[in-house]
Amino acid sequence: MNINIPAKSKEILVKLLKGNEQFVNGKYDAKNITIETLKQFAKYQEPHACILSCSDSRVVPELIFEAGIGELFVVRVAGITVGPNVRESIEYAVKKLHVPLLILLGHDNCGVMEYAKDSYPDVKEHFQSILKCVYPAVDKDKTSLESDEKLAKQHTLWVEEFLLNNSAIVKNAVDNGELYIAKCHLCHETGRVKLLDEKLDEINITL
Repeated sequence: MNINIPAKSKEILVKLLKGNEQFVNGKYDAKNITIETLKQFAKYQEPHACILSCSDSRVVPELIFEAGIGELFVVRVAGITVGPNVRESIEYAVKKLHVPLLILLGHDNCGVMEYAKDSYPDVKEHFQSILKCVYPAVDKDKTSLESDEKLAKQHTLWVEEFLLNNSAIVKNAVDNGELYIAKCHLCHETGRVKLLDEKLDEINITL
């Protein structure tokens, strides 16, 4: 099966993955994080990508991908759970800012996944909207309950499906070759971000 990934999307994805390699290897080069850079973007923004990441304090996309001010449009929410505001934030990045890449970034040891795994199938008194966002991933694959990491990865895949089914803006951009959605997972032990797409070899990304 062939993967149709737009050239611009691939270029940016490779750049961010290379930045992650720099981070992993301890060669982080702090750049574009000065007041001068902020002044440059005082009146406008042209982010290269939108990243939906967890609010977890250990997951900092700008550092993990070695990106500076103005490079990433980051939407952060516990467990990368998608409600109306989160969906519309992503849609804004796609429609108004014309980002060619959307990264869905799950991670190890996610408290939301642990809570959902331990609570399923009940909806508790607290954090109901979060649980209702994660449970569909479990409903689709019960084996995801085997571990927090497996559930996190399954949920990341489900978020893409949800966006494509519930956002005309995202789906049209993907169908028109204007947007690529990269499903990713961050390992805390290594700091490395890995793509979850099983057809990754066909993308032929060379770091």
